[in-house]
Amino acid sequence: MDSLLIGASDAILSIRELVRQVAPTNASVLITGPSGSGKEMVARAIHVESRRTAGDLVAVNCGAIPSELLESELFGHERGSFTGAVTQMRGRFQDANGGSLFLDEIGDMPANMQVKLLRVIEERAITRIGGRTPIPIDTRIISATHRNIEAAIDNDSFREDLFYRLAVFPIHLPALNERPEDIAPLIAHFVALSTERRRPLTLSHGAMMRLQAYRWPGNVRELRNFVERASIVFPGKELSADEVDMLLTRGQPRRRVVERDKARVPEPAEEPTLMQGELPLAPATIGPGRPVDLKSLVAEFEYRHIVEALQASRGVVADAARLLSLQRTTLIEKMQKYGVSRVTS
Repeated sequence: MDSLLIGASDAILSIRELVRQVAPTNASVLITGPSGSGKEMVARAIHVESRRTAGDLVAVNCGAIPSELLESELFGHERGSFTGAVTQMRGRFQDANGGSLFLDEIGDMPANMQVKLLRVIEERAITRIGGRTPIPIDTRIISATHRNIEAAIDNDSFREDLFYRLAVFPIHLPALNERPEDIAPLIAHFVALSTERRRPLTLSHGAMMRLQAYRWPGNVRELRNFVERASIVFPGKELSADEVDMLLTRGQPRRRVVERDKARVPEPAEEPTLMQGELPLAPATIGPGRPVDLKSLVAEFEYRHIVEALQASRGVVADAARLLSLQRTTLIEKMQKYGVSRVTS
């Protein structure tokens, strides 16, 4: 479980204890928390600690499947039951028989499916679309949502009786910015995952302070993306606070700007900024015992100039491509490679 619920905050320690309490039972669990906070990891921990580990944990995102297909996805269908049903199909409930079914984004489930799910929970059996014979199931339901279910009940978009069936044991996972103590162990975990492919990076004290002060709107998912991006741009390097700033906010560098002659331009950096056409200099003279990572230098050079061109063009990719003497498609490929989004300031 510790490899799934990573962190040192009181919130994570409390959630681990809740998982230990509920996992051996068959109680339905509702996990709440913002998107990207790690709700699926809590569901996996419950399954791993349960008596159902011999069965599968089957995950279904209720918000990602069209409402007209969700019933077939969950319960299955018989051959010929509707146009396109050329074969019989098992549903996810059957796939999770003897195991656990994780219903992610349960708050997005359509009203008609809420009624059918409630019946399945009460009867412990499913009926395929086009079928007449109920099929008994032994499936534990773990659900999750980022929505305010109480508010959804008040505005009649979520059934109160279904809520009480799903939330026999509720667990709330706070946003990452509410548990900054978890950032360091999470970074260590994500760095360890990337060491097979790249040299691991490290962070200076200032960089860690900057990361702990950041609000993390994308939560743990955004933190993992940050570590992946940092490992690509600065492989094997100790990140500084300024480099963290450059990589944060979904790939858009956070650059301080001042008014100069009524034009917004970047302030001078603490280190000399490369000018158009200049090549980055190696930190030391090349020689025996002093190799230079040319690949990372080129990557950093490209990254900086792409960002500056996007800032100068106010986020217009075609204009930025002209400034860099690149085809628009080539620039887009490089933006995707370095995790750079359109920048307007």
